[in-house]
Amino acid sequence: MISTRPTRVVIVGGVAGGASAAARARRLDESAHIVLFERGPHASFANCGLPYYLGGEISDRNHLLVADPEMLEGWLNLDVRTRTEVVAIDRIEKEVEVHDIATDRRYREPYDFLILSTGAAPLRPTNLLAKVGSNHPRVVSLRNLEDIDHLKGVVDSGIQNAVVLGGGFIGVEVAEQLVHRGVNTTLIEKNQQVLPPFDTEMVVPIEQALVERGVSLYLSDGVVDLEPEVNGQGIQAILADGRTLTGDLIVLAIGVQPESQLAQAAGIETNDRGAIKVNAYLQTSDPDIYAVGDVIEVPDPILGGSTYIPLAGPANRQGRLAADHIVSRVHGEDAAVLPYRGSQGSAVVRAFDLTAAMTGKAEKVLQRSGKERHRDYEVIYVHPFQHAHYYPGAKRLTIKLIFERSSGRILGAQAVGEEAVDKRIDVLAMAIQMEATVFDLEQAELCYSPQYGSAKDAINFAGFQASNVLRGSTDPITPAELHAALQTATPLTIVDVRSSVEFDMEHIPGAVNIPLPELRTRMGEVPADRPVVTYCTVGQRGYFAERLLSQRGMTGVRNLTGGFASWQAFV
Repeated sequence: MISTRPTRVVIVGGVAGGASAAARARRLDESAHIVLFERGPHASFANCGLPYYLGGEISDRNHLLVADPEMLEGWLNLDVRTRTEVVAIDRIEKEVEVHDIATDRRYREPYDFLILSTGAAPLRPTNLLAKVGSNHPRVVSLRNLEDIDHLKGVVDSGIQNAVVLGGGFIGVEVAEQLVHRGVNTTLIEKNQQVLPPFDTEMVVPIEQALVERGVSLYLSDGVVDLEPEVNGQGIQAILADGRTLTGDLIVLAIGVQPESQLAQAAGIETNDRGAIKVNAYLQTSDPDIYAVGDVIEVPDPILGGSTYIPLAGPANRQGRLAADHIVSRVHGEDAAVLPYRGSQGSAVVRAFDLTAAMTGKAEKVLQRSGKERHRDYEVIYVHPFQHAHYYPGAKRLTIKLIFERSSGRILGAQAVGEEAVDKRIDVLAMAIQMEATVFDLEQAELCYSPQYGSAKDAINFAGFQASNVLRGSTDPITPAELHAALQTATPLTIVDVRSSVEFDMEHIPGAVNIPLPELRTRMGEVPADRPVVTYCTVGQRGYFAERLLSQRGMTGVRNLTGGFASWQAFV
């Protein structure tokens, strides 16, 4: 039955998910009473831009304010209450208990529908902070404008050394910006690589860029304790191996935790990590309470089940869809609302002159899943130019494509390079959403002009090679597989088909050099009684050699996908 009373929609938390939900609900229902509670002073700000304000690339702090309360109230007639915290949910009475921080007043606000957009809080382990205190002014996390104001103030004071704990997206971005500010920067990551969501070999160029620009990089090591400097304001970071590093500033970027205490106290179901469980329409275990953003688990559209992916893009879309479902329910039209597809983890990060981007599943994730048992996936690497090679400024990209062997469905992709990395991953992200196959990439029709791309785009090249694998015209071997084979006593011939000059500069240990133009006349030098691996710089000449040898009757010939460039990154 359609209600004539204005619908009361209460939203807890602004920024991406909450503000998007509020704006969408108003656009769909002018009569609804929409209240947005935000604990901080700003209802909507660009949290992804915070590091770039620190470094000065964003010079005006006001540019980080996406929408101030006056705009939200004036344009959209929203009831925006900043510096106001929702402290409890009464699901029986359908009310929230509210604390006005400025006046210390407490009151209750009724709702018909409640949207939780409480986000995720940076991890600040109590054991790590025991000796310095949880609020030490030189131990900073980055979540909101107050955090960046404080961090920028510390840097502006003229500090010389900073230690960033955590080499994820935020850690890399903050390290880059500290270097821009002239601060000697150390980056510590407990994993064997920076940017842990990526596969290890794909971030080698990023690590090299960080080191080349002066970042002291500590990998496979973690900080076990923080201690105040005996004489001074600095902090000593004690590493797991016993070494001590001292910084005027410590930036904690070691991950986030869903801020779901409010939901848990109300009996709303969460997973083992504390993320709120929702259905395809963002409804929690209470159908009148929705949750969006970094506080929820999301459907995994590739492997099935659920996953946790705290990113701004999905949060915005979730807020919009939650509002769609609420308003459609009010008007009895909820059957027409599209469900949330899930999150595949499309992300991009810059480190000085390089960009790295990814979408879908990394190979390491597939190795931990059932697909590794059946090995129902293939991996290829390509190193095409970002635009026509003859046009000035052509630079190579490295693309890793992961696809299902049985169907050709694209499972994941990663890329790194100086230019147009995001463009290619965006195409592949959409391909994954549409459940496209590598055969679709072969025929993808993309914009072409020599200053933007090639007639055979990088996406096409990836499709060509992957399709060749599934058609059986090439049998690629990855650097990881070749490295493992070299550790055994299995007889193996590695043929380097580059020029002798290239070979003499550097080559895979044990390889023999037969340049491609000479291969037809020197085939007798390739043993026919053992597996053969061909390779060149990026894979193309190696593929030609593989085809030549196979068509001349040799069996067991494989080409090193991505060539020596991928081998170097892996090794």
